[in-house]
Amino acid sequence: MIAAGTPQAWDARAYGTTGAFVPALGQAVLDLLAPQAGERVLDLGCGDGVLTRRIADAGADVLGYDADAGLLDRARERGLEVRQGDGQALDYDGEFDAVFSNAALHWMPDHPAVYAGVHRALKPGGRFACECGGMGNIAAIRTAIRAVAERRGLDPVDRQNYPGVAQATRELEAAGLRVASIALIPRPTPLAANDGKDGMADWLHTFRHGFFAGEDAAAMIAETTHLLAPQLRDSDGQWTADYVRLRFLAFKD
Repeated sequence: MIAAGTPQAWDARAYGTTGAFVPALGQAVLDLLAPQAGERVLDLGCGDGVLTRRIADAGADVLGYDADAGLLDRARERGLEVRQGDGQALDYDGEFDAVFSNAALHWMPDHPAVYAGVHRALKPGGRFACECGGMGNIAAIRTAIRAVAERRGLDPVDRQNYPGVAQATRELEAAGLRVASIALIPRPTPLAANDGKDGMADWLHTFRHGFFAGEDAAAMIAETTHLLAPQLRDSDGQWTADYVRLRFLAFKD
């Protein structure tokens, strides 16, 4: 779920609970992939392998690929073939009928490098089905984190890449991929309060722990949730994250 060399590494256990919505909401892009029995599929940014397992259960020969060792250990426990590596430096050549990616591409800032590697990895006629954070994704959350960081003279470590339709189309086509469909999809996402914990605080611990890691982390998270509450928490205390997804299907002709 994250590119090699970036400051965040995942807590696989926390990801499996707080981040359970990620694969749970991945059915739309899985439908876009429409895996077929006997196909060779690369799951780029496979994480702990929940959706990779579904691709395998459809009869495809699937390889999970991710930079995080802890998440890959969880994927192996699901009986999956996996490989650790940087999605911005794929080294495959014409090996796959399809490449699939869910909620991972925005952790790989160099999208042109990813697209070039996907193009090389695909067989002629192969397809790339992807959903990731798009323009406007978690805008309120990112703004609140930046405000908290700037009050302390800190770098907010906001290195994710959330492209719009025009940018993504341009970069995919430059890599030699033909875009068949592409759209930005607003997807307000409820955040569960696991074990009675605050849903937004849990989300920040899991998805931004690379930033909220110092002695002042608890106070910084409390300040961030305070800033966000008027926009993202309802009167019953339910948090909803302001997700926007970019979903596309592209082909190597």
